[in-house]
Amino acid sequence: MPEPGAEVEVLDARKLPIGVALYNPASRIRARIYSRAFRSADSAFFREAIARAIAWRRRFFDPDAQSLRLVFGEADGIPGLIVDSFVGQAEGASSSRAGGRWLSAQFLSLGMDMRKAEILSALSELFPSSGIAERSDSPVRAHEGLSEAVGLLAGEAPEGLVIRENGLSFAVDLIGGQKTGWFLDQRANRAASARYASGRRVLDVFCNAGGFGIACLAAGATEVVAVDSSVPALKAAATNAERNGFASKLRTEEANAFDYLRLMERSKERFGLIILDPPAFAKNHAAVEAAHRGYKDLNLRALKLLEPGGILVTCSCSHWFGQERFTAMLEEAARDAGRRLRYVEERAQDLDHPIVSGYGESRYLKCMIVEAG
Repeated sequence: MPEPGAEVEVLDARKLPIGVALYNPASRIRARIYSRAFRSADSAFFREAIARAIAWRRRFFDPDAQSLRLVFGEADGIPGLIVDSFVGQAEGASSSRAGGRWLSAQFLSLGMDMRKAEILSALSELFPSSGIAERSDSPVRAHEGLSEAVGLLAGEAPEGLVIRENGLSFAVDLIGGQKTGWFLDQRANRAASARYASGRRVLDVFCNAGGFGIACLAAGATEVVAVDSSVPALKAAATNAERNGFASKLRTEEANAFDYLRLMERSKERFGLIILDPPAFAKNHAAVEAAHRGYKDLNLRALKLLEPGGILVTCSCSHWFGQERFTAMLEEAARDAGRRLRYVEERAQDLDHPIVSGYGESRYLKCMIVEAG
């Protein structure tokens, strides 16, 4: 009967060792393996694991100049820990003032939460920052027997932080924004979508803070209609558009996405590029069928609004709704909309969110770019 958070050895059915894990009797995931070799989850372990994660990012990015995901849970061998790094300037600071780097961390398992001090020490040693915010407000913590925790863990955090992404400026709220403050996993997909935006009228559905739409405006879109049900998100999108000099070309609409698409269909509106980046419709396996219906309806409505030769960028961030299922859903929507699709790009999250074998949850983001005939 190990104590909650204890280190335990995991054996297979033949009593052969699989690895060492952190134990939580309150969770449906009783043991989260952090090492194949028996060793303690101590300060030395976290220094080594975080150093490996940083080294991976340095192969593809410049972590000293770019905002990125620094630690991606089990995909980096540290199950239950997420750390994002934001490089930028405090909002309102003069351009001559040096910027800084701030970290935003999520401790999503009991084992990680109990070793917070060791993790913070390793981060401070290996990746010094101006401050570390905690955003442990994910619903998954309730399944671990943990309450939500949001606040400042080290240093300081600016009330507003402005980062650069794909040559554009965006505000990040480290304490009050969604997840860790900004959806870094869509960075490359926003740039990819913008390549098809020149000269087109764009509909950005589930726009959040405007990352996709503003990238399209920078690439030459004639207009962006940004739709979201969240007023704070729409205000952030409008502010980001103004910050980048596109205030006159971005129009925000507070609406339910499904209702708005139906309204546009009745109004016979047409767009050259439509972006769908909804939240995860399938939170678990039991929700997959309902998610299929929701994704299909959403994509069906969008396809009906595309002008001939128009581009649809459609995403799903639920690992339960896999690529094969997502493609099948899109085919059904195209058939019912009377459109034939030409597949242009099939994309996933960027390399700072690594995909690893044996961990299906790491292959979660789908981004399909298609042309509708």
